Amino acid sequence: MTATDTHRAIEAVWRIESARVIAGLTRIVRDVGIAEELAQDALVAALEQWPESGIPQNPGAWLMATAKHRAIDQFRRHTLIDGKHEILGRELAERESEVPDLTAAIDDHIGDDLLRLVFIACHPVLSTEARVALTLRLLGGLTTEEIARAYLIAETTIAQRIVRAKRNLADAHVPFEVPRAAEFTSRLTSVLQVIYLIFNEGYSATSGDDWIRPALCEDALRLGRILAELVPKEPEVHGLVALMEIQASRSRARVGASGEPILLLDQDRAQWDQLLIHRGLSALDRAEQLGRKRGPYAIQAAIAACHARAATPKDTDWARIVAFYDELAEIAPSPVVELNRAVAVGMASGPAAGLELVDPLRDDPVLRAYHLLPSVRGHLLQKLGRLEEARAEFTRAASIARNRRERHLLLERARACGNDLMK
Repeated sequence: MTATDTHRAIEAVWRIESARVIAGLTRIVRDVGIAEELAQDALVAALEQWPESGIPQNPGAWLMATAKHRAIDQFRRHTLIDGKHEILGRELAERESEVPDLTAAIDDHIGDDLLRLVFIACHPVLSTEARVALTLRLLGGLTTEEIARAYLIAETTIAQRIVRAKRNLADAHVPFEVPRAAEFTSRLTSVLQVIYLIFNEGYSATSGDDWIRPALCEDALRLGRILAELVPKEPEVHGLVALMEIQASRSRARVGASGEPILLLDQDRAQWDQLLIHRGLSALDRAEQLGRKRGPYAIQAAIAACHARAATPKDTDWARIVAFYDELAEIAPSPVVELNRAVAVGMASGPAAGLELVDPLRDDPVLRAYHLLPSVRGHLLQKLGRLEEARAEFTRAASIARNRRERHLLLERARACGNDLMK
């Protein structure tokens, strides 16, 4: 194996094992910032040693053992500075002598540790942006540079977010534990929100030159699948996984040969990934079999399933989709839900019915800078033959869209309205 091949293998190992190692270390040293630093030290050691010695049979255990030894050395060096470090150093050394089978020790705790790390990374004491960055860093195994590139943000900005997040967690003395009772539900909601935010940024990029960023979708899907294994009796976790699987199934069909966006009703459904659809429908079944009232993600997954089950756009059960949006608006009301519901009504009952629901939303401050509001309105007006008004709406939507590909698509739709006017 060449040095380049070894480095690639190490990167793959890190992406797979880093969350496990950081989670195990956090349990031991009780500080997620210190745990990540120790894990990074172990990664550096691997990069130095593995090209010569070869990749060990259990690379995760090797990384954990190396990080743990460095923790003991580090805490011993700081005994005169901080009494807490002296105690931790002694405890680590004692645990090392008590646990001869390190691999077994990691496996015994890995599920609990990973779940605890998920809840720490998505803790409400952090801003939403910090939760996203820290989750991708600690659980996704992404470097600061990779996160910055994915979000088109300066690397220094991402680095500062991560540093501040770890400091805030330490200052708030956030415990390394799974929340209980009522707090569990609210904290789980935060975790699901972070994972879906990551997925959405990959599925429909808010800015930049690319319409989709598949790597972010894959990271979010991997996190969702891990979470579903860790808390298998939570229906909304399976609902989120179902939603992401089904939406991700359309990825190949959502982009043309030149990278241009292709809207849902114009997509070649033969390109939809049937394996992902099957996985999504299975996850949705699992959510519904748990027997509790559907949550927002499970409802959205049910809507996505209606599209997945339709062989052609005209086969879509729009009346059923409207009913699902009614259900969603009841438990999670928002202007965006109302806008999506209006689209469904427009498909089920005609564009005039849809427009009647969209027009009042123009006064909602939440949607004032939301480019999809004038885009939807333009689409409905175009179907009604009110082309001049439609062109104005598409032009306005393009003026506030931040993604270059989406902006270009909206301008094309505006031009098409103008061309139709001249016929």
